[in-house]
Amino acid sequence: MRQKKSAIYEDLYGIPENAIGEIISGELTVTPRPSRRHTLAASRLGGELIPPYDFGRGGGPGGWIIIIEPEISLGDDTVVPDLAGWKKERFPIKEDHNSISARPDWVCEILSPNTFRTDKIKKMPIYAAHNVGHIWLVDPVAITMDALRLESGRWSLLASFFEDAKVRAEPFQEIEISLGDLWMAN
Repeated sequence: MRQKKSAIYEDLYGIPENAIGEIISGELTVTPRPSRRHTLAASRLGGELIPPYDFGRGGGPGGWIIIIEPEISLGDDTVVPDLAGWKKERFPIKEDHNSISARPDWVCEILSPNTFRTDKIKKMPIYAAHNVGHIWLVDPVAITMDALRLESGRWSLLASFFEDAKVRAEPFQEIEISLGDLWMAN
């Protein structure tokens, strides 16, 4: 029996331009670009968080770097969450490679039929193993959001929200997000 070769970073160069590539537990994972429902939720959530947290606009606290679809190296894994945030003092401004080598303080995965198993079963343990402090799971089909915090190496559910709930969730509890603004009108 032949042993399967582990994926390496260079394998990401061979994926189609209309796909997203990640290396998860040594396996190259390729998924199609997200649906409009998925990207709309990610874009709108980024639009809610980036001005007050990245720039301190509107009286927001600032102090963060928030990026949409960053490529992040966590040990041997290369992941691309839908959004990720770092406290500014921890973010590496200059690196000699495309991927960001510092673990984020927060990630958000927008769940879709093509990615929810990978996001929940494969990537969440990687985020926990690398001490990512918070994760939000946003589902634009079920119109829900779960906010979780890492506690003693395990994910602890802080709150679940749905439909048009007004959300204040760690680590961005200083602002209120209207969840209904993330969903595509039916």
